[in-house]
Amino acid sequence: MMSRLLTVLLTGAAMFAASTYQAEIASWHGEREAKLKAEDGWLALAGLFWLREGANPFGKDPAGEIVLPDGPVHAGVFHLEKGKVTVTLDGKTREVKPDSDDILKIGRVSLLVIKRSDKYGIRVKDPESEARRNFKGIESFPVDESYRVTAQWVAQSHKIPILNIIGQTEESDCPGYAVFRLHGSEFKLYPIIEEPGATELFYIFRDQTSAKETYGAGRFFYSPMPKDGQVVLDFNKAYNPPCAFTPYATCPLPPAENRLAVRIEAGEKRYGH
Repeated sequence: MMSRLLTVLLTGAAMFAASTYQAEIASWHGEREAKLKAEDGWLALAGLFWLREGANPFGKDPAGEIVLPDGPVHAGVFHLEKGKVTVTLDGKTREVKPDSDDILKIGRVSLLVIKRSDKYGIRVKDPESEARRNFKGIESFPVDESYRVTAQWVAQSHKIPILNIIGQTEESDCPGYAVFRLHGSEFKLYPIIEEPGATELFYIFRDQTSAKETYGAGRFFYSPMPKDGQVVLDFNKAYNPPCAFTPYATCPLPPAENRLAVRIEAGEKRYGH
């Protein structure tokens, strides 16, 4: 009798844990789509214009250098001079810091300065963008807890070259690598530190579902920092890079070390397939 009761209790506990995990992934996926669909999310991207040295006028004029979907025909001018970007708007000129919260509002659109290696660009966000209007949601593989793996962590701080889709390579900080088993084989993944003080590890990977069921260039996910020589990798939270939704992003590509010879049937599928 006691043995049967213990079995029932253990089965119930396992079912509760599984349903809790399913709920966690469902919540994560909901938050992920909400961020994408936000007025300033990736789906709002409506343009990317690389600045040339000197004056770069912007406005709704279709013959202009930076063409906006809203606002005055001639709204203002960005100036790039020896790595410094300024904007002249309403007769006033000021410096604009790249990759910051310094956002210009022109009509309904937002303009942000970005820097990629030695290139400076203007990213345009429009809450009425075609991508945002037509977003239908993202299909994912069924949640499978076997794709949440505890990996051995090998600390080995070094630089790793990360190529992006516009052909630039950046040396990124890699604090080590994760060793894990999947489908009976052993694999390694090398994360990077996105920015100083980051509290998570960032993984860019490609697997044998890429360009088939999942986005061709690969997918992303985060993990907590390693603890006690281990790190938890949850592929059910693998997601499409911004480039899967817009041509105006500058996504990093998986390094050679992170091209896995295995099918990872977890996380987001290819958008719009």
